Amino acid sequence: MMPNDPSGEDFVLVGFSAQPQLEKIFFMVVLIFGLLTLVGKIVGHYFGDRLYFHLHTPMYIFLSHLSHMYLCFTTSIVPQLLWNIRGHSKTITLVHCAVQLYVSLALGSSEYILLVVMALDHHAAICRPLHYTTIMHPRLCWALVGLAGLGRVGDTAIQVTVIYHLPRCGQQRLSHFLCEMLTMLKLACVDVGDNEIQLFVDTLALTLLPFNPITVSYGSNTRAVLRI
Repeated sequence: MMPNDPSGEDFVLVGFSAQPQLEKIFFMVVLIFGLLTLVGKIVGHYFGDRLYFHLHTPMYIFLSHLSHMYLCFTTSIVPQLLWNIRGHSKTITLVHCAVQLYVSLALGSSEYILLVVMALDHHAAICRPLHYTTIMHPRLCWALVGLAGLGRVGDTAIQVTVIYHLPRCGQQRLSHFLCEMLTMLKLACVDVGDNEIQLFVDTLALTLLPFNPITVSYGSNTRAVLRI
């Protein structure tokens, strides 16, 4: 078969389609926890933003942004997942799959950066309490939130573009519930060794680079608390 034209194909999300009895259970579990997540985040944002103005401090700004990220991730995955579980069609369009993959990768990268920012915020609060309000002023906090939001947007866009332009030779079945990087790579009918190495290096760097400042920060926090 000739390599595919990436502009007009839908993908098939296999999921539990081979075991329909599990689909009903999985549907109820995802529906319940998805609704609880949505309601909890919406109510939390309402009380935090409208009623309790004293929560508008750096710590709660970061927590609110982290909550927004989880809400975006949930809304990008759960509706399509529920539709595919209960519907007769298990397909997802190329555009929707690309958006889903991009959102999951971008939010994952941003989450790591935001966790580093929150660790530094905790370090300033515990180890420099008298200077905390000077160090973590609102403009710096929103700048750090913007940095975390941007994350690796450009790199993620390049990765998603490269993945979707790999020839698949007509293969459209994804053995997953969502569009995920490694699952997409398995559909390619060319050698993807370089792509797998790049993905491994990126994942390793994204995991280890935030780990070091977080470890150092909480190590300093522990020493400060023990001295007290």
